[in-house]
Amino acid sequence: MTSILSGIAASNGIAIAKAYRLEHPELNAEKKTVTDTEKEIARLETALKQSKTELQAIKKRTAEQMSDEQAAIFEAHLLVLNDPELIGPIKDKIQSDQVNAEFALDETASTFVTMFEAMDNAYMKERAADIRDVTTRVLSHLLGVTIPNPSLVTEEVVVIADDLTPSDTVQLNPEFVKGFVTDIGGRTSHSAILARTLEIPAVTGAKTALADIANGVMVIVDGLNGEVIIDPDAETITRYETKKADFAEQRAEWAQLVNEPSVTADGHHVELAANIGNPSDVTGVLDNGGEGIGLYRTEFLYMGRDSFPTEDEQTEAYASVLKQMDGKPTVVRTLDIGGDKELSYLEMPKELNPFLGVRAIRLAFEREDLFRTQLRALLRASVHGNLKIMFPMIATLDEFRKAKALFEEERANLTAEGIEVKADIEVGIMVEIPSTAVMADTFAKEVDFFSIGTNDLIQYTLAADRMNERVSYLYQPYNPAVLRLVRNVIDAAHKEGKWAGMCGEMAGDEIAAPVLLGLGLDEFSMSASSILKIRSLLKDLSKADMEQHTETILNLATADEVEAYVKKLLGQ
Repeated sequence: MTSILSGIAASNGIAIAKAYRLEHPELNAEKKTVTDTEKEIARLETALKQSKTELQAIKKRTAEQMSDEQAAIFEAHLLVLNDPELIGPIKDKIQSDQVNAEFALDETASTFVTMFEAMDNAYMKERAADIRDVTTRVLSHLLGVTIPNPSLVTEEVVVIADDLTPSDTVQLNPEFVKGFVTDIGGRTSHSAILARTLEIPAVTGAKTALADIANGVMVIVDGLNGEVIIDPDAETITRYETKKADFAEQRAEWAQLVNEPSVTADGHHVELAANIGNPSDVTGVLDNGGEGIGLYRTEFLYMGRDSFPTEDEQTEAYASVLKQMDGKPTVVRTLDIGGDKELSYLEMPKELNPFLGVRAIRLAFEREDLFRTQLRALLRASVHGNLKIMFPMIATLDEFRKAKALFEEERANLTAEGIEVKADIEVGIMVEIPSTAVMADTFAKEVDFFSIGTNDLIQYTLAADRMNERVSYLYQPYNPAVLRLVRNVIDAAHKEGKWAGMCGEMAGDEIAAPVLLGLGLDEFSMSASSILKIRSLLKDLSKADMEQHTETILNLATADEVEAYVKKLLGQ
């Protein structure tokens, strides 16, 4: 009998195939007393070595098939295996309690996972998932149990799981795995991000999928609306086959706009740009008709390695992007490490809430040597294109002034050394802290531009961890409070003759985009795969018409009311 589960639309598309239940075997770490503790520690070392070898292979394959940005997930897993704060207590437990390696590993890992899951921030929750994934791999080697390998699937299926670890997801072969459904997780989880990279339709947070869906049952994954249809009848399958074909046709129509300008129905031009993580991503930007890069996340140059990139290495990477963009605007964000991004070779004190701690520009000031090296590399590369630089996590005007002063010092140093530097480099800030959005009129007098980072701005404004599914209902891009802050930033920029962009996921959202057009946003920066969809939407909208609705929208009471109002305007 047909039934429907609702979840989170994690990756666009429609998938229709038989269910493949991906269930990991129960790994029973039974407690045993041992006399030869050195032998148990040797067994542990062997299992750790086997796990490292596997993860290095997965990391390499991920970098080749996807990107260095995605491969960095497995660098984090390798860090767990090398973390003395985890491995040390396991060995201590073997020796002091005279127990087998399996039991010591399981007990210690469980303690860490429980501790991290209880902490109220996204980074710690992700670290708990990493520890669970990695230690399960080690435990399987100790027990001699084979972990299921999704890459061995040889027929078209929809994978059903409680959760998909990054290790699972990267092994999904898009030729056969047509979609996946998980009971837990959200749109910003590792598995969801990888699914979008692989272009596999996915629904996460379905809660009871593993309990409700039997192996081999026909399943429809609606990654557009976040629904899972179990055991659909022939009529339903036909309807979704049509929906799937319509989506494919729509994508083909969008592709026709790749060389078209981003112009509204009443002739207003906006810039549609893309967010990237490394130089290899530029191909996707150009293939999707990107008019610029609105966010180059430079921290990925620092990840997946065991030492800081040199000034020359950075210069080469930045120059590569600028050359490929051939004069199109390229906004580079300075190092944004901390929060949910760590480096194995950078010792950072543990913080109870790293998202509100020493991250981004705050870390740059603590490690001024790293910041100056990056600024020099950016300045040296500037002669190769249209470079714009922005500083992340700016909370006060004093922080911007300090960062700008260091920038000017390094410009003067390079000039004194006889190194050519471009004269007209715009320097701006990411607006991701509510205090900055409120004080935008003051900032606008000194910055060259604003780029609104909505991923953090939303979670800070509504005090809702965007990685925590229990409060995911509060992650509301359409909330009038958020929209009012966005308007405040755009109006402040325009009053001073500056431009305002947006580089959060909200910029590529079909409901938010018409509102942002009416608010006067100048640059929309998003995942490259979303550019043509938004270009198609905007070309049928009138900016003047949307401006007429702005006050009404901003005075609505809830995010749901905003969404309903915009959908009605769009005829949905």
